[in-house]
Amino acid sequence: MAFLQDLWTKNKYRWIVPVTIVAVWEGFSRSGMLPSSLLPAPSKVLSIWLDWLLGTTGNAESNSGKWLHDAMSSAARVLTGYAIAAVSGIVLGVMIAWWRFVEKLIEPTIQMLRPIPPVSWIPLAIIWFGIADKPAIFLVFLGAFFPILMNTIHGVKTSDKNLIRAAAMMGSTQWQLIRHVIFPAALPNIFAGLRIAIGSAWMLTVTAEMIAVKSGLGYVLWDSYYFLRYDLVLASMISIGLLGLLSDLVVKKIMNRVLHWQRNISVQSL
Repeated sequence: MAFLQDLWTKNKYRWIVPVTIVAVWEGFSRSGMLPSSLLPAPSKVLSIWLDWLLGTTGNAESNSGKWLHDAMSSAARVLTGYAIAAVSGIVLGVMIAWWRFVEKLIEPTIQMLRPIPPVSWIPLAIIWFGIADKPAIFLVFLGAFFPILMNTIHGVKTSDKNLIRAAAMMGSTQWQLIRHVIFPAALPNIFAGLRIAIGSAWMLTVTAEMIAVKSGLGYVLWDSYYFLRYDLVLASMISIGLLGLLSDLVVKKIMNRVLHWQRNISVQSL
């Protein structure tokens, strides 16, 4: 009880907007201005979500008790595509920013591909990979890759030139410069890209699941729409939002641990 009270005290202002939205939503849904079937109240959405999670009442029909399976299916696709995008985006970003010939060789193609919406790749993804996990992972990769790549390039290019000169004067090799100077200096920008990319990853996996996959939160959302189950549609949307928030918190937690020196500098400057 003391833990919950302490948690509320430290984070009470963060709950003001969500609680207000839920209260207004509940009141509007119960006012009768719209049919309850079109805009289910939060209490009804919570009830159907609990059945989707626990299988208590069977009101979610074929989805009853399957939330964990659906959430894990979506999360697996997100994490796989996101991991591939993170590794390739960081490595390629460092190469483009550090070596001029790599920049001339690759960047024009990157800049041509970057404006193409990832969803426009769906037909090709289905043709190439079929109806399974692979097209969803491919789309997640596309959505996450470019934010990570561009932020990595920016981070490397804006690294402190004095640090680079100092390390070079001490006889550092190219690899040592990248490993001990360039990469640490670019980390704040890289993590900014990683945080942007995790949100894009969730958006793209849901889009892919609506069309190219037969499982996951996006599939449940689209399938519920066809059967006019707007309570399940909203429960799916909220589930995606919460998992996206949790993913961002994990990335942020890792960022705070890796960039602990940055936090220490901020504290000392106060």
